[in-house]
Amino acid sequence: MKLAVVGAGAVGKAVVELAEEYGHTVTAVADSSTGAIDANGLDSETVLQRKRNDGVVGSATAQEALDSSYDVLVEASPTTLDDAQPAFGHVQTALDRDRDVVLANKGPVAERYADVQARERESEGRVRFEATVAGAIPVFSTIDNVGAKQVTAVRGVLNGTANFILSRMTAEGLAYEHALAEAQDIGVAETDPTFDVEGTDAALKCAILGNVLMETEFTLDDVSVTGISEIPASALELAQQDGSTIRLIGEVDDSGVRVGPRLVDEHGTLAVTGTQNIVQFETTHAGTLNISGRGAGGPETATAIMGDLRELEN
Repeated sequence: MKLAVVGAGAVGKAVVELAEEYGHTVTAVADSSTGAIDANGLDSETVLQRKRNDGVVGSATAQEALDSSYDVLVEASPTTLDDAQPAFGHVQTALDRDRDVVLANKGPVAERYADVQARERESEGRVRFEATVAGAIPVFSTIDNVGAKQVTAVRGVLNGTANFILSRMTAEGLAYEHALAEAQDIGVAETDPTFDVEGTDAALKCAILGNVLMETEFTLDDVSVTGISEIPASALELAQQDGSTIRLIGEVDDSGVRVGPRLVDEHGTLAVTGTQNIVQFETTHAGTLNISGRGAGGPETATAIMGDLRELEN
């Protein structure tokens, strides 16, 4: 399939790099202001090298890339809140042209799920968004296979940055500030870590899960959220004395959608360490299912995008 990729960050770059290996052709790439277009297929190394060296992907405009010919729009630009623009507008334009859409950007399905569904119903295009929750972990594929109505609850560790910090606090007895500084030093945490440590990222993912599983539409405002920045090292020490540890857990069930620090068995399934994610499904007939793996990263998230593209080919 011919792909137009919006976003030239870690995920967008990985999609451009991996597309050919998975049998696809990238015909357009756009970053926030520039674009590259070739109906016969762009040379990935040329596009990415220009981005590295010159800060642009090509000599066209971003809008010209969006207006070009493609089969699937891959939206991998940074997530924005509230009206989810400009990503929602990109989705709308692609669906208006009866093109398929694959999202890594969480905004449209976390903040405007009903609008996306309405646009999809009016289009011959389809929208898939496996990459919006837990990176390479096949969350929505699992829900599809089990059946959404047979999944009674989902919970898990959905943010690697927060999990790394809590893991280091537990393992070394570090204060939050010291564990955060270590995470920033090695590139696990952003310079401004608010989105991760205050639970916003996990909450967006839980809103998406709630939208898929529940009949009520959720946005970020509907999620009860508590982050990890106020957790003292002493709380983790006390938890260890009782055979427990603390993890930032997102939960979706018939009582609502919430994210916050929770006590979990230190040897239990939810006590993943480092940047690992885990998603736990409670099901009507299959019991509890657990899937863990890399919840972020360019190639990992791009792999989820490639899975969505494969589904669209079927």
